Amino acid sequence: VLAVLITVIIQAMLRGWRRRAERQAELIGTLPPLPDTVGSAIVPATKGLYVGSTLVPNWNDRVAVGDLGFRHKAVLTRYPEGIMLQRTGAGPIWIPEESITAIRTERGIAGKALTHDGILAIRWRLPSGAEIDTGFRADHRAAYAPWLEAV
Repeated sequence: VLAVLITVIIQAMLRGWRRRAERQAELIGTLPPLPDTVGSAIVPATKGLYVGSTLVPNWNDRVAVGDLGFRHKAVLTRYPEGIMLQRTGAGPIWIPEESITAIRTERGIAGKALTHDGILAIRWRLPSGAEIDTGFRADHRAAYAPWLEAV
């Protein structure tokens, strides 16, 4: 009986995740394409964890479209043309410079909450017009200073 109950709960969770992805698919649309070339890095590569992306203004409304809703180890680098987020086990995310509206630190995003401002949140506008926050937790909090100064 316990195994059946656990199976039913897991299936309900998966069904909810798929329905969320279906609702968000049109709102999110397609991500910006990767550039052919970029200049030299303004902020060097920062290693850490891609926490996820959320729809603005709700820090807990995780984007479920594609692989945007899953956490991955990542490297974040800023170029004059934009920000490259290279994720291990998932495709890279390119955030064009003209799409970035804010870069700040937060206590929580996408279901990940900390006791201090330990998440770098990048707010940007998608080609579809929707605004999202992309969360990144660096391996060391001292790595945030160049990101916040670059703004």
